[in-house]
Parts: sequence; structure tokens; C-alpha cells
Amino acid sequence: MLPLEDFFRNSEQTAYQISPDGRHLAFLAPYESRMNVFVQSIDETAHLGTPRQLTFETARSVGSYMWADNDRIVFSKDEGGDENYHLFGVRLDGSDLRAYTDFPGVRASIIDDLEDVPGKIIIGLNRRNPEAFDPYRLDLDTGQLELLAENPGNWQGWTTDHEGRLRVVYAIVDGVNTQILYRDTEDEAFRPVLTTNFKEEVSFLLFTPDNRNVWATTNLHRDQSALVLMDPRTGEELEELYAHERYDVGSISYSQRRKRLLGVFCTGHRTPIRHFFDEEAHRRREQIDALFPGLRCGVADMDKSEDHALLFVGSDRTRGAYYYYHFPTGRLAHIADTAPWILADDMVEMHAVRYTTSDGWDIEAYLSLPKGVELVQEGDTLRLKNGAPVPVVVNPHGGPWARDYWGYSSEVQFLCSRGYAVFQMNFRGSTGYGRRFLEASYKQWGLKMQDDITEGVQWLIRSGIVDARRIAIYGGSYGGYAALAGICFTPHLYCCAIDYVGVSNLFTFLQTIPPYWRPMLEMMHEQVGDPERDHEQLAATSPALHANRICCPLFIAQGTNDPRVNKAESDQMVEALRARGIAVEYMVKDNEGHGFRNEENRFAFYRAMERFLHQHLRTW
Repeated sequence: MLPLEDFFRNSEQTAYQISPDGRHLAFLAPYESRMNVFVQSIDETAHLGTPRQLTFETARSVGSYMWADNDRIVFSKDEGGDENYHLFGVRLDGSDLRAYTDFPGVRASIIDDLEDVPGKIIIGLNRRNPEAFDPYRLDLDTGQLELLAENPGNWQGWTTDHEGRLRVVYAIVDGVNTQILYRDTEDEAFRPVLTTNFKEEVSFLLFTPDNRNVWATTNLHRDQSALVLMDPRTGEELEELYAHERYDVGSISYSQRRKRLLGVFCTGHRTPIRHFFDEEAHRRREQIDALFPGLRCGVADMDKSEDHALLFVGSDRTRGAYYYYHFPTGRLAHIADTAPWILADDMVEMHAVRYTTSDGWDIEAYLSLPKGVELVQEGDTLRLKNGAPVPVVVNPHGGPWARDYWGYSSEVQFLCSRGYAVFQMNFRGSTGYGRRFLEASYKQWGLKMQDDITEGVQWLIRSGIVDARRIAIYGGSYGGYAALAGICFTPHLYCCAIDYVGVSNLFTFLQTIPPYWRPMLEMMHEQVGDPERDHEQLAATSPALHANRICCPLFIAQGTNDPRVNKAESDQMVEALRARGIAVEYMVKDNEGHGFRNEENRFAFYRAMERFLHQHLRTW
């Protein structure tokens, strides 16, 4: 059995990116248990130079980074998990380390890396108003910030053209409607061109090469989001380019060098769905797929010539590896394994399964079983090939408007290695399945969304796969809410639960959201519930108000600096349970936010999880 630390220690090397000229690689690697930025040279033969460390963070890992140009890296970090990310820059030789947005209590984000405008990027800052982000053009050499527009308070996003000009704004109007505003030049004022209900999606992904029209995703007059060509001046849909019968369009690929739309991507149940508009792009995809049969291969990054690529290759049983690939010659070179101590033969398969709810929704899910336990799938019917029913950890995802994916999961593999099955499901509201499936989740926290989880567990029990006496539920964020709701509203289904930074009281949750979520509060009232109009429902579905129903052991973990789910969400649940004499273990980390990122805190959390499950699930 692998040590716990092997599953959750920092990757040896990860997040590789290639410089625009293709001559250097950057990556994240550990330094004093924190992930920092390193660079190394690479030549046409894929010979790697000696890595050079550019950042020396010891309190908090670098959050993200990018190549600003061939000579400079821009990176971000926050403080203690508060998610107020600051931007910094450093040159390849380690010189000119500078803070660009080190303003207390201010969050920075990158709007456009301005690939074709050397020395400048466009960023967003809520410096003037904590609830609204203003766009600035940042000069990386001088640090000068040029305000491009003053956010009136309801602007939520931006689209730039190929010249790096801000042309499109997305605004919230009347609390729940979304409006697209447009301008031809930065000298003009923005004007509204299209207003939709927040349930409807119109998202401009990219301007066409002539900066006249846009490629967009939209679910207007359809269920699944489709890729269309639109006129940004009027919001008129000119042509539908691609739509899938089951899944929403997720992203597109574009050649900056050839100025061509290459293809479109959807997330499928197990394998990605790709549609190509360009024959060369299709040929290149077939070229790299042939190199790694049976594995999942993606292009992690590409240089400006688009001849040199970084490939990320993985599966459900490996954390993945990076390869350097030269398309013209077919030269392939292994760069690094992210976790060389994880061997695929020691890991287990993630099975893509599905079940149907009592009201007719088809739910895609993932089931992973302990080593040596084999599953037989006959259509949507499951049974064990060998062995007795196993204990299971039910693991609903966070969001809730997100989704689970097929692939490697350290949590899943760790739990399976300890003798537990893991069951994950894309309950109604999970993204990528169309508008009807998403809308079916609105105001259904603790109701139909929870029923989807419950009915999935009951399906596994009927299939004879899991031991009905040994079922735990564990989740983070919304998944933490679902864990609490599970033991409140179906108290005899689970023998124990783990809530990781989860919501416990829908009233206090809606009162303590980050300031930059406040313009979306009315929208959240439509999605989650209005504290006044839906008072009875929110009271009925807030686990903290029904702690008297809980009759099983509970473990709660929380970061003190969590800006999304305030620490009070966990405090009040713990207080309510302890007042009744119910066993509850509570872990609080003062230097963490919405999830534990520091390695030593991850170790502590999963050690506690291992002990808790062994006591209350495995040895039941």
C-alpha cells in the first residue's frame, strides 16, 4: 500500500509552458514544499539545459504564471488563501523581480496577454471598488497602469480583438439579465447590442481574423450550446457552425499563425469530442493520437511557429507526463513525469457509468473500485464479477455548476487503495449537458439535486456493488453542502460524513459572499433561493438548522481565510452538533482558504480522513 504522502505530495514538475520563440520551457516545481517557477532552455534536438529557479516563495505556492514575452514571466499568488491574487513579473535571468499589483485587499486577473503587443498585458483590478473590476493596460517594463474604462459596477467580463483592444463588455442589468455591450474602437462608448435572461448564454469566444465578426457559443433557441458565427454589432447569429446532440460546446482551437479556426471541443462522458474545420489540424491530431494509443493526449502549449508543442499525456491511472513534439519531423522527447512515484499498474480504473433518476434524467457518473474488485458492465446494468459488496465513499462535486471528469484523481486513487469504492456523479445542474439539465437544478439545493445523489447510491445498493451498511459521503464546497444535506435529510443512508469547506446555512452563505459576487446576488437568489421569497424552502434545506437529524459521525475541515464559504458556515454546524453531544471532528487551518493548498495541510487533512474512515466505515 502506497504511503498517503505519495498521493498528495507536490508534483515533481508540472504546468509546463513553452516560450513564444520555442527556446525555453517554464514549469512549476517544489521549493521548500511550495510550488515555484523554473525555466530551462531547449533546442531543436530536445536537449534540455539546466533548470533555473525564478521564484522563491515559501509561504504560499505560486498560483499561476504565463510567458509575457520571450524574456519575462508574469505570475500570481495570494495570501493565505484569501484569493486576492497579486501579479508579479521576473525576467528569465532572475532579474527585475517586481510587484505589479501588490495592493492590499485587491484582486487582480489577466484579461488578455496581448500576444502580439510586446511588453503589455490587459488586467482587471477591483482597486477602486471592491465589487467591480476595472480594465487596465499594464506596461511590464515601467509598471504603469492605464485605465481603459471605468466599470459602473455591473460589468462582469470582457472580450478583446486581435489587436488587443477592448471591444465587448458583459454586464448584469435588472439583477438577473445579461447584456452584451459593444464598440468598434476604444475611443467610442460601449453600446448595448443584446440582452438575454441569465439562463440564456451568449459568449463571444474570439473575433474572426478581420476583427469584424465573432465566434460565439450560445444556447439561444436551443438546448445544447452551439458554436456560431455572430455579428457583434447587432448580436445577430449569422451561421451555426457546430452543435452536439448531447453536450455543450466547451472550447475552440485557433491558429494565430495561420489565422484560421481549427476545431471545436466538447467534454464527453469518457473521451473528448472533437470536430475539425481544418484538415491540417485534423491530421496533426491523428498524428499525436497515434503516438499514445489508449492514453489521453492533449496539446498543453505551443510556440508561436506552431511547430514545437508540449504534449500532456495521461489516463485514469497516472498523474501524467509531458513530452516535447516537433510536428514537421515527428521528433518526440519525454520531458518529465509529474509524479514518477505513481505507477499505473498500482492504480485502479475509473469506470464511466450511468443511471436514470425517478423523474427521467440520465445521470453520467464514475465508479472506481478497490484493487482486485472487478466490475461487469452490461449496458447500464452493473454487477461485481468477484467478491462481496464493498464500502463506498460517495463524492459529489463542488460548484455546484461544475462537473466531474474521467481521469486521474489523487483522492479517488487514495481512497481505493484503502479499500473503498468511490462514486462520483454529475447530478442535475452539472455543466456541459445543456440548458434544460442546468435549469433543472435552480432552487433545488437539498431537493432534486440531492435526490440525484441519493438515487445513485440506491442504484449501487440494488446492483449489489456496495455494502448498504458502510456508505460514507464526502465533498468539498457544494459537495460539502451535499454531504451535510445527505446526513440531515437521508440520515439512515450514510454511516459517516466529511464536509470540506462546505455550506451549512443558505441564509448566512448568501450574506457572506465575496464583494465581487454582490452584483450577481439577485441571480444567485434565482439559482439558490431568495432569503425572503423562498424563506421556508431555504430554512428547510439548510443543514445547520436541522442538526438534530444527524445521527452519524462527522468530520469538518475549513480554511480560516475562505472568501467563498465563510468559516462561520462550519463553526455553526460544529456548535450545533456538539451541543447535542454528537461526535464531530473539526480541523481549521489559519493559513488556508477555500481548500488546502499547502502540502503539509493536505497531508494533515488526508491523514485525518484516513483515520476517520477507518474508524467509522472500514471497521463498521
